[in-house]
Amino acid sequence: MAPEERPAPTGVDTTIPNGARIYDYMLGGKDNYAVDREAAERMLAANPLAPLTARANRDFLGRAVRFLAEERGIRQFLDIGTGLPTRQNVHEVAHECAPGSRVVYVDYDPLVVAHGQALLGGAPEVAVIQGDLRDPEAILADAAKLIDFDEPVAVLLVAVLHFISDDEGPGAIVERLRDAMVPGGHLVVSHTALESTTEVMATAQQGFRMAGAPLTPRTRAAIGGFFSGLELVEPGLANVREWRAAEPSAGTAASTPWTIVGGVGRKP
Repeated sequence: MAPEERPAPTGVDTTIPNGARIYDYMLGGKDNYAVDREAAERMLAANPLAPLTARANRDFLGRAVRFLAEERGIRQFLDIGTGLPTRQNVHEVAHECAPGSRVVYVDYDPLVVAHGQALLGGAPEVAVIQGDLRDPEAILADAAKLIDFDEPVAVLLVAVLHFISDDEGPGAIVERLRDAMVPGGHLVVSHTALESTTEVMATAQQGFRMAGAPLTPRTRAAIGGFFSGLELVEPGLANVREWRAAEPSAGTAASTPWTIVGGVGRKP
């Protein structure tokens, strides 16, 4: 059955595009509707290689989680703005490395929450909660039902902060999340860099604005500011396709005009 023919979960409007579903389409997923595909195709017309950037970002997430579980001993993950489930989800990667790791997924989209809860089927070490990054206090309170914030936790903000405008205080939001970490906790961030052509960014911003999630690309210096007070893990802030990659993912920074950079920081 085609995605647009499936009944949508309660509270999901399939008449306007949705950022998570656009991203799902670019990753080759099936949890999207005609309106999402139309918005995505407009972006692809300006930047046909956008799916490579989306996949590179997803691969970065997997490598970061594996690094934290295997090399830093992290056993708790708070993934905010998780998006629709796809290949190599955070709990799958974490449990491959360290069975029993606790993972809390957070998203404001009811479709994402419904799909996540269905995927997990009541797994005791994983939870999916509805929450908005703009309200970190509520997220921390809800996540504390599973995560022990007296122990190190990795907070994952992967391709989500660029949906928080400067007026909404992204720096203060991240600072609150950093404050909730004990020493040994880690912050993972990936973010659209202000390094793309005007046409590519204008088309992407228009598409996400129509989806109710205006995109705010930032300079690398501004993105690096989110790691204030943390020790950046080598290689620091880098193109997501290059961060601790055995081989860079398909495409190069020069050939994929939508650039996402990412990094991992440790709280000393």
